[in-house]
Amino acid sequence: MASKTALVTGAAGFIGSHLVDRLIAEGYSVVGIDDLSSGRLANLPDGFDLRNIDIRKPGVRDIVAEVRPDFVFHLAAQISVSVSAREPVKDADVNVMGALNLLEGIRAVEDEKIKIIYVTSGGTAYGEPAVLPALESTPVRPLSPYGASKLAIETYLPVYEKIFGLEYSIIRLANIYGPRQDPHGEAGVVAIFAKAMLGRKPLKIFGNGNDERDYVFVGDVVDCVLKAAENSLPGPFNVGTGVGTSTNRIFEVLAANCGHTEKAVHAPPRAGDINRIFLDATKAARELGWTPRISLEDGLKTTAEWFRQQSD
Repeated sequence: MASKTALVTGAAGFIGSHLVDRLIAEGYSVVGIDDLSSGRLANLPDGFDLRNIDIRKPGVRDIVAEVRPDFVFHLAAQISVSVSAREPVKDADVNVMGALNLLEGIRAVEDEKIKIIYVTSGGTAYGEPAVLPALESTPVRPLSPYGASKLAIETYLPVYEKIFGLEYSIIRLANIYGPRQDPHGEAGVVAIFAKAMLGRKPLKIFGNGNDERDYVFVGDVVDCVLKAAENSLPGPFNVGTGVGTSTNRIFEVLAANCGHTEKAVHAPPRAGDINRIFLDATKAARELGWTPRISLEDGLKTTAEWFRQQSD
């Protein structure tokens, strides 16, 4: 039996590269798309078939037509909340028009059923819900252009299903951490802390550090994404632990793993930051058979060790 083929956008990124590794291990034939604006070639295996192209370019449709994948995993995005606030048109251009460009490429492939797994942000979609943990039925109220642009594609997917017969699944992520996370990105507090601690550099916490996020290890995320691909249900599916962890707690656990003894400096909270968000993943457990397996302590230990190896 011929192996299944997967096309991964954002393949050289943090989550995308872990997904590539797992797909290859599972026997898939994998092609990647990434413009390397934030992804890194070093994240990918030697000889990997990566197409260096912006997701908005017409050539993306040609790649879909050439590869004719069984699955498209869409992770390419403009992911900075602060950039989206400064440049909402740019954010929408990448996250909305780029995704639509990809969808048009998929629907143009005739006589082949291609399923898209759309990986998006749960935290930014729900905003600050009155009741936590947030369910998939929790009203979506984005507080940033980034959240709005990512949510927009969620509304397009059922329309493409109705008109064009497109099959899809939506994955709403909590805060993801693990090896290869960009320590320079605003969303990667674990990576930022680990790299700074191992480099003996001072650290800053915005606000009092009691804000809470739902931290999920990247390997668990990849497990859920693959389960969604193998399932015919559209979701959306929350990918989270259902537990909020404070920034202060993340700092404390990482400090113990990194041998860091200096206290953090507290700075004023950043405008637009969400105070508390964690996601109920009961639906993913019930419909996909997925639950997170890696504890926060084990995941942070693994992540700190990876950053230590990078700094040696």
